[in-house]
Amino acid sequence: MNQQSAPAAAPADQYVLTLSCPDKKGIVHAVSSYLFMTGCNIEDSQQFGDHDTGLFFMRVHFSADAPVTVEKLRASFAAVGDSFHMDWQINRADEKMRILLMVSKFGHCLNDLLFRARIGALPVEIVGVVSNHTDFEELVGSYNIPFHHIPVTKDSKSQAEAKLLEIVREEDVELVVLARYMQVISDDLCKQLSGRIINIHHSFLPSFKGAKPYHQAHARGVKLIGATAHYVTADLDEGPIIEQEVERVGHGVTPDQLVAVGRDVECQALARAVKWHAERRILLNGRRTVVFA
Repeated sequence: MNQQSAPAAAPADQYVLTLSCPDKKGIVHAVSSYLFMTGCNIEDSQQFGDHDTGLFFMRVHFSADAPVTVEKLRASFAAVGDSFHMDWQINRADEKMRILLMVSKFGHCLNDLLFRARIGALPVEIVGVVSNHTDFEELVGSYNIPFHHIPVTKDSKSQAEAKLLEIVREEDVELVVLARYMQVISDDLCKQLSGRIINIHHSFLPSFKGAKPYHQAHARGVKLIGATAHYVTADLDEGPIIEQEVERVGHGVTPDQLVAVGRDVECQALARAVKWHAERRILLNGRRTVVFA
């Protein structure tokens, strides 16, 4: 006699809680008790107490078997957050973060992020690409992603940034990625997008500034090629560092080979930074970051 197997249970909804607050006793107990009392199960938990700043940081990935909404979770957790003066967020773990890419005339990081997003290697939805040039309009169009050409001149910079912010608001963008966008961002735009804009640059800064930094590095016989992904602040290329990548090179490499190695490490560092931000693994700690990778 054939017996029908019981239907598989529906997968539990997945959420991520992130928080930072002054370090004191009872934080982990309060968070775990809240999740237990609301019928949730902790899938993964990471925490860090910074003795230098006196701050505590935590990321909890949890599931909820009972029907619940993220809005209800936020409302019920508010009392816990207030009692410890937390800066906290609760988000669904399965929702792709809406991001906007910006690029100028170097397309390796753009191409890398577009491909990673398409194959599911990045938990993001790229809602558009902004550029001050048209070089990559066809590439972006091949991914069926909107391309926004916003020229920038000395006289039009404020209007260009206003147009960018309009796109950010209309598309509900959570993260802006400067994928080799070679324009200086104004202090006002940095403030409006604080903690929501990531940049990538070669790690020679400030040693080799200006044109052709890899050729300058070759002339000095460097042995390490590096790249740094960081949050953008008003201090040019000095925002909180998220990720860095390096590659050792020998004396026989040519300037063009250095450039090729540099492209690779830039792509790797930026992709990891975007992934970690989209998975809500990064918490700001003053001029530094806490990365629960």
